[in-house]
Amino acid sequence: MSSIAEVLVATENAARYAAQLGKHWAHNLDVSENGDTRQIVFPKDARGAEWQGDALVTLDPRDDALLVRIEASEEGQRDGLKGALQTHIDRFAHREGPLTYDWQDLPG
Repeated sequence: MSSIAEVLVATENAARYAAQLGKHWAHNLDVSENGDTRQIVFPKDARGAEWQGDALVTLDPRDDALLVRIEASEEGQRDGLKGALQTHIDRFAHREGPLTYDWQDLPG
């Protein structure tokens, strides 16, 4: 994987959101659990895409934040997943109001 991004989303409901997102995507993606942490594999050909490889998303709840890490095969795949994750997290966090996403792109 060559394109990585992380964001720490401030919320006191991190474990709940990680669990909800894991259940949501488990219907059609490979989701693994390790305690409260969820890892989700987004296939390289999901929704007709043709990326170089699969992407791995890790949702790692903390006491007051959700650490989201994307390991993608390409920048476009990474950036598309940023938007998808924000949309889905915000959907589950609608009672909290808009959450803040300050993505950090990391060397791959």
